[in-house]
Amino acid sequence: MKTRLFSLFAGDAQADRVVPPTGFTARLTVFASGAMAFLAVFALALSLATGRLAQQWGDALAQSATIRVSAPDGQVDQQVLAVMEVLQTTPGVADARVLTDDEQRALLEPWFGPDLPLDTLPVPRLIEVTEAGDGFDPEGLRQRLAGEAPGAILDDHARWREPLVRAAGRLRLLGGVSIALIAMTTAAMITLAAQAALAANNQVIHVLRLVGARDSYIAGAFVRRFTLRALIGAAAGMVIGLVAILFLPSADVGGGFLTGLGFRGWHWLLPLLIPPLAALVAFVATRHAANRTLQELT
Repeated sequence: MKTRLFSLFAGDAQADRVVPPTGFTARLTVFASGAMAFLAVFALALSLATGRLAQQWGDALAQSATIRVSAPDGQVDQQVLAVMEVLQTTPGVADARVLTDDEQRALLEPWFGPDLPLDTLPVPRLIEVTEAGDGFDPEGLRQRLAGEAPGAILDDHARWREPLVRAAGRLRLLGGVSIALIAMTTAAMITLAAQAALAANNQVIHVLRLVGARDSYIAGAFVRRFTLRALIGAAAGMVIGLVAILFLPSADVGGGFLTGLGFRGWHWLLPLLIPPLAALVAFVATRHAANRTLQELT
């Protein structure tokens, strides 16, 4: 194995003459590897960003709930007090507080503007509930609220959290599928380039066979040249992709998902795996194409 790896990078000057150093096959291999590596960087960034997004959504909504209190004039404060008494005796509730008018106005500001007159509108009072440990029993709490405060409606965020987390999981799966398709496309392109190079050197291969060269010797020349081309092209594409990622807007509270499309911490090391993986794909694809084509040329 060590000898094969050494020969792959050390090369053989005589064997390298079998493969044309320039031409459309060289350009095709380098371009395809670079383009696929560039796309792989973004697919990897998408997959990691959706994972972070799902984690943020889960953390933000899993341990919280909201109670809306809607009642006729003069009964809102009474029902709010009843709700707070129920929450104080509910297992799994760590804290509960009534949102102030300023906080409710801030929640409604993106839709109705900053000058919303809460005093003149039938806006329900909101109570923020923080769960403790494994949380509370939502169905049991709803039944207690129905008896003590009929105007109170519990929203445990499950109907919001589950679809969002499920969508983030599907996006992450899509990123993985994209990387697999990129690898398959790279293998197909390099296979076509290797077959074209072998066909173009049919006469040279015939002469090499006449002087005693084995097919493994000829195939090794093609494997080495195309593997190194794929490695160089993928490295260039990876660098360009990382530079493009660096120029994307940084994540912020108001920017949402697209501004957070990038790498965090040690995840910046993952794109470094793309060039060697591209070289491995090229090695396998070229070796298969070379052996099959040389058998056909027999």
